[in-house]
Amino acid sequence: MKETSFIEQNKEKWLRFQKLSDNNTGSPEEIADLYADITNDLSYAQTFYDKRTVRVYLNQLAQSVHNLVHKQRKDSWKKIFTIWRVSLPIEIYKSRRNLTFALFIFLFWVFIGAISTIYEPNFLRYVLGDSYVEMTLENIRKGDPLGVYHSSTQISMFLEITLNNIKVAFLTFIFGFFFTIGTHIFIFNNALMLGAFQSFFYTKGLLLTSFLGIWIHGAFEISAIVLAAGAGITLGNGMLFPGSYTRLQSLQLASRRGLKIMMALVPFLIVAGFLESFVTHNYQLLPDWSKWTIILFSFAIICFYFIIYPIIVARKHPDLLDEKDPPVRIYKNTFDIHKIRKFNVLFQDTFAFYRVHILAFVRVNLVLTLPLIAAVVFFQDYTRYNDLTHQYEYDWVSQISLIMGITVKSAWDFLATFCWSLVFCIWALTVFYQVMHQDEKLTLRALISFLPKKLIPAWFGFIALFLMVFYVPWYWMLLVVFLAPFFWLQGASIVLGDESFSKKLRNGFSYGSKHYGTILLSIVVLCLVLFLFAQPIALVFSSGTSREPEFPDLLDKIASFTKNIARFYISDFMVPANIVRQLFYVIFMLFTIPLFIIAMSFHYLSVCELKESTSLKKQLETFGKRKRNQETQVDFE
Repeated sequence: MKETSFIEQNKEKWLRFQKLSDNNTGSPEEIADLYADITNDLSYAQTFYDKRTVRVYLNQLAQSVHNLVHKQRKDSWKKIFTIWRVSLPIEIYKSRRNLTFALFIFLFWVFIGAISTIYEPNFLRYVLGDSYVEMTLENIRKGDPLGVYHSSTQISMFLEITLNNIKVAFLTFIFGFFFTIGTHIFIFNNALMLGAFQSFFYTKGLLLTSFLGIWIHGAFEISAIVLAAGAGITLGNGMLFPGSYTRLQSLQLASRRGLKIMMALVPFLIVAGFLESFVTHNYQLLPDWSKWTIILFSFAIICFYFIIYPIIVARKHPDLLDEKDPPVRIYKNTFDIHKIRKFNVLFQDTFAFYRVHILAFVRVNLVLTLPLIAAVVFFQDYTRYNDLTHQYEYDWVSQISLIMGITVKSAWDFLATFCWSLVFCIWALTVFYQVMHQDEKLTLRALISFLPKKLIPAWFGFIALFLMVFYVPWYWMLLVVFLAPFFWLQGASIVLGDESFSKKLRNGFSYGSKHYGTILLSIVVLCLVLFLFAQPIALVFSSGTSREPEFPDLLDKIASFTKNIARFYISDFMVPANIVRQLFYVIFMLFTIPLFIIAMSFHYLSVCELKESTSLKKQLETFGKRKRNQETQVDFE
């Protein structure tokens, strides 16, 4: 067929497709049919008109469908809304039996705590402690029975309470991993305290006063603890009762479901902290009708979203209730970097890539960064020796702040943070190099030749994240999590991008802003997974105002053993114990960094593929060409 005849025969179809593509209109079925026709035309043109303009035109026209097909992926906020509207309620519905069981167990222990306090007045002191009981009695004599809520300023109270609520809820969930035993212990402790506390006010004739004061925030707070317990039981049952799945498959499904339930609880825990700090704090100034309104409205929201709405969604989407066996994961040595990854695929590939390459990352960085880390830690411990002689309420915060210079007590601390920023950059560049050169074995020589060209640009790409992580107080980290997505892709953009430095910097910020919701969700899920794996060894929330932590973990026991041995040899016996802690924290940080950088890399490459259609362009370069060992459509015409 002559080229002019070919064009005349198909031009109306091409113009129609171009119009739909330019205006982002048309039904998906019509676009799919036209696209199939155009790719067939492109195949014909590449075979018979390879050097003609019509092939270039059809090539460009076929590329334009890529962004049209994936245009909905740009709307990250819509995706998050869909998760809250459909995905989370479905997981809550699937876990309804465990959530109901947790509620009944909680109410049972509340009843036991209440009855025990009525018949044994000293029981309250065993549960809440003498100091708290005496303070409450003193407040009752002053006519302010809930005066404990006036003990600090509202802002500081909000931060402390919110972090504590999140801590208790996540501990209740995470300890379900230990065959649900840990979750049951947390249910027992919290329910017993609640029952004893309310019963105590009943014996003083102040039950209604305490109820209207406490349940202003307690409706969300207590409900969240019960739901977290249900999530913890779901997690533990996944290991205990695998059913027709393998135990690992069952644990994967249960962990995913429990994490989704916990993600749904975070906003309610934040609201509970706000109500306790700014409303319960002023409970005496509020009329009773307003207190009843807040309490009933709070319970109505909880009942609707966690009971009624999941039933509605389950009936509307019965197809989502059927679980399939998780596929057996085959870990490849190479990964397609020109690929648009859905949220679940992003995490599957992240953990698979980590598993394949983590030993290589560690091997090369033992030479590149270990000497610098050892020098910085030794220097910080030497210059701030007195800080090593104490045990702290949150040891991980204090020890990491000490070795990284985060508290900035002297000019040397700035140098320490700068050195740590170089360490993190080198680890990040190690990951970036392996992502770009998957066909090559990662060697020290290749990495050393790569670092000088990329280290300084990468450092500037990560500087916003460094400033937030190093110099924002740890109790403001919740704010950092919400700011980080804007700068999350800048380092990857600068190292993996092909444009000028300024263009890559702008692209990183632009991509992060446009995909804010998905990136934020990625960061939160990665942090939750890391918390889950960290708990048995070094409990993130392990703390204690006394000499020993309230919830000792494995690291606490090792540090305590080291401290007891050191007592026989040196007077500053806390120093070796704190050095042991520092060693564990450094190892954990270094093994954590690659996981975040891999996720960052895949996310950036996915965004680039969505924008540039790189893989599609490569496919179109050879699309329709004859091959010796394969037949094409042309062979049948």
